[in-house]
Amino acid sequence: MDRLTPEARSANMKAVRRKDTAPEMIVRRLLHAAGYRYRLHVKKLPGSPDIVFPGRKKAIFVHGCFWHGHDCRAGRRPQSRQDYWVPKIARNRERDAASVDALSRSGWTSLTVWECRVTDRDSLTEQLVDFLGPAGSVIDGKERG
Repeated sequence: MDRLTPEARSANMKAVRRKDTAPEMIVRRLLHAAGYRYRLHVKKLPGSPDIVFPGRKKAIFVHGCFWHGHDCRAGRRPQSRQDYWVPKIARNRERDAASVDALSRSGWTSLTVWECRVTDRDSLTEQLVDFLGPAGSVIDGKERG
């Protein structure tokens, strides 16, 4: 049973953002502070990745744990309306996997950053740098430092 009225639940769900979410903004700030420059939400790429590095052919998806079915506390399935939520989250996961696969087939490498992981900023920064390589190191692409 949902604790909110249908109207309150609808208002709550309408307030959920698709881009420029709090976790995405944290990742973007960390990347910028580390010296990386990037493009946002490139619609021409499969899955429209949140953060794109065209010269490196690398993309980052910042996923909300609930919406993308992460195996963490925040990614728990809701107790109400499971007939709706279980297939919806399964479709999201299938779409995510298809996007990563399509990027890979196009020669791109992708990284998924989960919402629950953005709280440890030092660890996240290390993961991002490991994924991208040194900032400003792309010579053939647009990023030069």
